[in-house]
Amino acid sequence: MKEEKILVTKPSLPPIEEFLSEVKDIWHNEWLTNKGPKHEMFSEKLKDYFGVKNISLFVNGHVALETVLEAFKIKGEVITTPFTFVSTVNAIVRTGSKPIFCDIKEDDYTIDEEKIRRLITKKTTAILPVHVYGNICDYEKIDRIAKEYHLKVIYDAAHAFGVKVNGVSVASLGDASMLSFHATKVFNSIEGGCVVSDHKTIKDCDKLNNFGLADNDAEYIGTNAKMNEFQSAMGLCSLRYIDKWIECRKAIVEKYDKILSGVSGIKLNKRKPNIQYNYAYYPVVFDGGIFGLSRDVVVEKLNAANIYPRKYFYPLINQMKVYKKFDSDLTPVAKSIASKILTLPLYSALSCEQADNVAKIILKK
Repeated sequence: MKEEKILVTKPSLPPIEEFLSEVKDIWHNEWLTNKGPKHEMFSEKLKDYFGVKNISLFVNGHVALETVLEAFKIKGEVITTPFTFVSTVNAIVRTGSKPIFCDIKEDDYTIDEEKIRRLITKKTTAILPVHVYGNICDYEKIDRIAKEYHLKVIYDAAHAFGVKVNGVSVASLGDASMLSFHATKVFNSIEGGCVVSDHKTIKDCDKLNNFGLADNDAEYIGTNAKMNEFQSAMGLCSLRYIDKWIECRKAIVEKYDKILSGVSGIKLNKRKPNIQYNYAYYPVVFDGGIFGLSRDVVVEKLNAANIYPRKYFYPLINQMKVYKKFDSDLTPVAKSIASKILTLPLYSALSCEQADNVAKIILKK
C-alpha cells in the first residue's frame, strides 16, 4: 500500500460548522459582495489583530499590491528582490515601472539593504522589499535609506501574517504593506489580501478597488478588486484559529530543527530573538559539505517516498523567460541560494511524526 502523499503545504481550515454559520448569515441578508457586513466586520477584526488604524481588503494579494503601487503613483524604477514569487515583480511592471534587482542576504534571504544605495538613480521612486518565508527585512536601515533619498517603501508581506518584530506587527512597517490571504498561506480567506497603511493613500486604495467610485462619481480609473462576503466569512473563521495554527507549525519546525540541525551541508533558516515568527515555511539549503547530496537529489529521494517539497524560489525572477533581459549574475547570492534551496512540507495539519519521517528520509544514506 502506497504511503499517504505529503505535499509542501495544505490549507488550514476552520471547523466547517463555523464557516457554514457565517455563510447562513449571508444567505439571510442576501448581501454577497460590495463591502457588506462580513467585509466590514473582518476589516475591523484585522485592524485589532494588526494593531493598525487603516486597512483595505482585496480579492487577492496580487491586485492589492498593484493597487497600492498605483495609489502611491509609483512610476520609474523600483528596487526589489529577484528572490520572490513572480507576483511581486509583475505588479511593478504592470503598473508601469521598471524593477531593479538587488541581491539578498545569505542568512535570511531578504533584500540586502547594504546593496540598495548603489542601485538608486534619479529614476528611482520606491523600494519594494519582501519579507521572505516570514523572515523580516532590516526595515530600520531600509527606512533610513528611503528617507535620505525621498523614496516610498512598500513591503510585500505576503509571507508575514502574524509576524511581529519587537512586539509590533510587521503589517505596520513602511509607507504600506501588502499581505496575502491565499489558500496556501498561514492565514487564508480562500483567496484574498489587504493593504495596511497609515498614509492617506489607503483611502485611494478603497476607491481604486471599487472602480474608482466615490458617491457614484468616478474619481479614478479603478478596477473591481473588492473582497466578497464569502471570503470575508472564511477570514473571520480563520482569525479565530490563527494562533493555534501557528503553534502547530512551530511544533513541526522544532521537530525538523531537532533532526536536521548541526549537519554539515544542510543549512537551516536562521531565526532572530526579537521576532515573533509565523513559521510560514521551512527552507533548507543543501550546499554539499559532509552531507554531500544536492537539492535535486534530495527532491528525488522525497518524491520516491510520496513526499513533495518545493524548490521555492526557483527559478529566480531574473532567470524566468519573461525577465531574462535582466542579468542574474548581478545577484549572485540569490542565484546561488535559488539553486540549492528547498522548502519542506509544513502546514498546521502535518503531524510531528510525519515531519520526523520527512527529515529522516533526507538523512538516510
